Amino acid sequence: MGEHADEVGLGPVIAGLTAPGGEFALETAEVGGVPMRLYRRGPHTLRELWETTAQWPERTFTVYPGDRRTYGEHRSLVADLARCLRDRFGLRPGDRVAIAMRNLPEWPTTFFAAQVAGLVVVPLNAWWSATELAWAVADSGARVVVADPERTAALASARAGDPSAAVPLVRVRGEGRDAAPGVVEWSALGLRTDGPGTLDDLPAPAPGDVATILYTSGTTGRPKGAVGTHRNHVTNLLNVALQARAGALLSGAEPPPGQPGTLLMYPMFHIAGLNGLVGAVLVGSKLATLYRWDPEAARAVVREERLTRSNGVPSTTAELLDGADRADLASLRTFGMGGAPIPPELVTRIGRELGAGAANGYGLTETTSAICANAGPDYAARPDSVGRPAPGAELRVAGPAGEPLGDGEVGELWFRGPNVVRGYWNDPEADAAAFVDGWFRSGDLGHVTDGWVYVVDRLKDVVLRGGENIYSAQVEAAIHAVPGVVEVAVLGVPHPRLGEEVAALVRATPGTPRDDDAVRAAVAERVGAFAAPAHVRWSDEPLPRTATGKIRKRELRAAFPGT
Repeated sequence: MGEHADEVGLGPVIAGLTAPGGEFALETAEVGGVPMRLYRRGPHTLRELWETTAQWPERTFTVYPGDRRTYGEHRSLVADLARCLRDRFGLRPGDRVAIAMRNLPEWPTTFFAAQVAGLVVVPLNAWWSATELAWAVADSGARVVVADPERTAALASARAGDPSAAVPLVRVRGEGRDAAPGVVEWSALGLRTDGPGTLDDLPAPAPGDVATILYTSGTTGRPKGAVGTHRNHVTNLLNVALQARAGALLSGAEPPPGQPGTLLMYPMFHIAGLNGLVGAVLVGSKLATLYRWDPEAARAVVREERLTRSNGVPSTTAELLDGADRADLASLRTFGMGGAPIPPELVTRIGRELGAGAANGYGLTETTSAICANAGPDYAARPDSVGRPAPGAELRVAGPAGEPLGDGEVGELWFRGPNVVRGYWNDPEADAAAFVDGWFRSGDLGHVTDGWVYVVDRLKDVVLRGGENIYSAQVEAAIHAVPGVVEVAVLGVPHPRLGEEVAALVRATPGTPRDDDAVRAAVAERVGAFAAPAHVRWSDEPLPRTATGKIRKRELRAAFPGT
């Protein structure tokens, strides 16, 4: 089956596209003392990406309730804000600008204004408390913060009485609301939507310059700031474009008429949301966002704007489909998902109900999102694989001493390549633990079999039961196959003799029978009887997640008292 799938899959098409003279040709160059395979074509920086938008000024760029902006208007706003950051706030290349807001239209304006001026963007998690926001501003050394009213109020309160913490705060959409002293209103910056949108007086950043400091979710401790370069971001951007181009060539399908459009369900402060933003810009797509997640409102904007792609975690994608008429989502051709395991039934629904395709992948903030991808016929042939590494990426499956392991052997996944960040911000201990001779240690366990990558678990999520390693992700995938299951979290709970045993917290659609035996049988059949949960609990409420879609397992142990 493997050989046949490769013959008809994306592999040969991608090989042709990346060969010398191909549309996505790769060339070898040294980056930080490490030979890497880089895309010859551009864009090579996020400023170059922004400059390409001059070709479609009349196209719609952002769609938000009560607000529409064209690419031409966006270019004008970006150019004016870039100069404002330089002239009014005194920022110079390498200085940091923090963004703390929901997915408002001002988010991409601020992001690109900083990028074209050679500044570093620090996206802040809009779900954080005032204390956490203030900590990240101080840790990153941000010299300006652009925030929505809620985050402005939180930051102003957090720094009250501490003049040393006073960083200029620019508040967007704050008209008619009281503001703390020193807050600058976005509307007072004098930004135009009808300016020339040119930046000849601002020096351009280089591919190796720092573009972002993205803080990890912090589910295992204090967040770490992953330092991403322009090269990191455009490499991931071109990896995604390569996959799309290969899929189109393989299928022979003509792109649908009209402007493409993306429903962005990820928050833009997350690497997947940020990549959804820059990916839309690369192809001149419209980008639709909401004030907060609302499945009914999301279906309405898909229908009205004829959006062609959605990007989000599996749980929000499932909610988008639930209760939708086929006509609501008929324009969607691709469902991009990540951030959590994708239930096979969800992929089946997308194909059965909409005739659309689903794309899967694997990556982390430190790999600038997906460093492996699986789509099209490859996904159909191997839905349990996260795909193959991006063409410029190297992968090592490492044993306990860092030694390379063979085909099919489970070890830690290490990556190296142009989309791996340069390290962590002001955190040498974390650097030393995660980066080894140019390799990034993912902390995930997996194997490569016949060239295909399989992720089996996080190192910290392995349940050690009587000397057996039980991979939570495998057990969760098995339980997802039980009809009606929407969410599941598997974790280890103490056992006096075995050390640990398996526990599962399951949420199913209303009316689904709560059948513990069906859960155990599914695991026994797919993984083995030794991995069947000793404890099964059912939840009527969504499982607690981070803003980026990861289940907060530490909070779930209270569901298993006395075990």
